[in-house]
Amino acid sequence: MKRLYTWTTTVPILACLLFASGYIHLQLIFQILAGVLLIGSVMSAVHHSEIIAHKVGEPYGTIILAVAITVIEVSVIVSLMVSGGLDAASLARDTVYASTMLILNGIVGLCLFIGGIRHHVQTFSKHSVTIALVSLVSIIVFTLILPTFTKSISGPYYSSSQLKFASFACLLIYVAFIFAQTVRHREYFLSQDDDAYPTFISIKDVTISAVFLLLSLIIVVLLAKTLSPLIETIVLSYQLPKTLVGIVIAMIILLPEGTAAIIAARKNKLQTSLNLALGSALASIGLTIPVVSFVCQYYNIQIVLGLDYLSIILLMLSVLTVMLSLNTGKSNVVYGTVLLVNLFAFIYLIVYP
Repeated sequence: MKRLYTWTTTVPILACLLFASGYIHLQLIFQILAGVLLIGSVMSAVHHSEIIAHKVGEPYGTIILAVAITVIEVSVIVSLMVSGGLDAASLARDTVYASTMLILNGIVGLCLFIGGIRHHVQTFSKHSVTIALVSLVSIIVFTLILPTFTKSISGPYYSSSQLKFASFACLLIYVAFIFAQTVRHREYFLSQDDDAYPTFISIKDVTISAVFLLLSLIIVVLLAKTLSPLIETIVLSYQLPKTLVGIVIAMIILLPEGTAAIIAARKNKLQTSLNLALGSALASIGLTIPVVSFVCQYYNIQIVLGLDYLSIILLMLSVLTVMLSLNTGKSNVVYGTVLLVNLFAFIYLIVYP
C-alpha cells in the first residue's frame, strides 16, 4: 500500500520558500541547500506519481508523469525563446535532442542494465515497444532530420507551411499513440500485476499527491534554471563546452521520470519502465515541437530544427540500438551496457567533437 509521508510534502514547500526568498543568489551554502532540496523534490515527485499510478492504474500513471514533465519543459523553453529572441532559435532543438538521447541511452540503458544485473532476464510486451518506437522514429525524422535536407529554405529550417505540416504530423502521431496505449491496445502496455493495484487510496490522498506532484516538478525546473549559472561556471572552469550545461539541466529535469523508471526496473516491472521512458520521449518531441512552433510563428521567430550530420548519426545509432534491443520481448544486461556506451559517446563527442 502506498501512503503519503510528511517529507514528501514538506520538502517541496521548503524548496519553494528558499526559491522565493532569493537567498540562492547570495551564498554558496544556499546553493548547496537548493541542490539538496532539488533532489528531495525529485524523490517527492516520484512518490506522488506512484500514488497516483496506484489509484488510476497503468498505463495512465506513467502518462500523467510524462506529460506533466513535458508541459513544464515546454513552458521553460517557450519563456526562454520569447525572451531570448534570435539567440534562442535553436533552444528547442537542442533541448529535445538532448532529452531524447538521455532518455533512449540513459534511462532505457540504466533500466536494462540494472534490471539485467538484478533479475538476469526481464520480459515485456514487444507489441507495446513496437508501437512506441514506430511512432518515435517518425516524429524524430519529421522534426530533427528532414529540416536539414529540405530545399525550400537554406539551412536547418522549415518553411512556414512545412513547419505547420510537421507540427500537425507530430500531434496526430502522438494522439494515435495515446489512443493505442489507453484504449485500443491497452493490454499491450500492462505488466502482469498492474491490474492488481489496490484501489483503496482515498480521493483526498490522490488530490494531495496531484497538487504536490505538480509543485515538485515546477520547483525542480525552477531550481535547475536558478542553479544553471553555477553549473555553467563549473563547466567553463574546466574548459568544457557550454553545450554541457544544457545537458546537465536536461538531466535534472528528467530526474523524476528517470528515477521512477529505474525503480520500476529494480522491482522487475520493466514494462512500466519502458512505458515511462518511451512515452516521455514521444511526449518530449511530439508535444514540444508543435507548441514551440506555434509560439515562434506567432512572435515571428525563426526556429532551428535540423541537426548536423554527427548528431544525426548518433541519434540514429541510439534509435537503432534501442529497436534491436527491444525487438524480442526479453532484455539482458548487454543491451543496457551498449546503450550506456552510446550515452558516453554522445557526451564525449560534445567535449571532443
